[in-house]
Amino acid sequence: MASSLTSNDFQEGVDDEDAGRGLVSDENALQKHVAFFDRNNDGIIYPWETFQGFRAIGAGYLLSLASAFLINLGLSRKTRPGKAFSLETLMLGVEVKNIHMAKHGSDSGVYDSKGRFVSWKFEEIFAKFARTHSDALTSDELKAMLKANREPKDYRGWVASWTEWITLYNLCKDKEGLLKKDTIRGVYDGSLFQQMEREKLAAAGKKKE
Repeated sequence: MASSLTSNDFQEGVDDEDAGRGLVSDENALQKHVAFFDRNNDGIIYPWETFQGFRAIGAGYLLSLASAFLINLGLSRKTRPGKAFSLETLMLGVEVKNIHMAKHGSDSGVYDSKGRFVSWKFEEIFAKFARTHSDALTSDELKAMLKANREPKDYRGWVASWTEWITLYNLCKDKEGLLKKDTIRGVYDGSLFQQMEREKLAAAGKKKE
């Protein structure tokens, strides 16, 4: 699942001010992160698609339902600026192409303001907080990272970051309670969600046999 990125991967499509800082140059990484939840691939993620996506990766019914409502409520207007109030806006769609507009504060900084992956910020997570294992985070180390990332009085950012990471930890920790580096990397490019769905479908198939 881990991604092998070379220096050439970061050269094209990078602004001068960001040159040399380890930014992915291909399709927007943040868009890849959320594209899994665009179940019909029309560029807009509606609450029922968010629900379906969470169920597909093994989240419980209530968590999926709450996530669908809260995520789309929080992101819809930010990704659809200028949209006049209408029945369409009440459907709380999230536009994938504008997902960078909904980026919140108090985060890890692994996505830049345009939604691109910043490799050195990703590596910094483990350099700073992975004390027990160099390639994984414990629950306490994860909480330490969240606390360190807090921006003053950015309460919404605190809640958003805590919710995202704790949900990820609860869904993806291993038997030893570790959140592995490869797992986290897969979240940032969206590949983890696809793998989790495949594993869930495979497990369901074995039960039928």
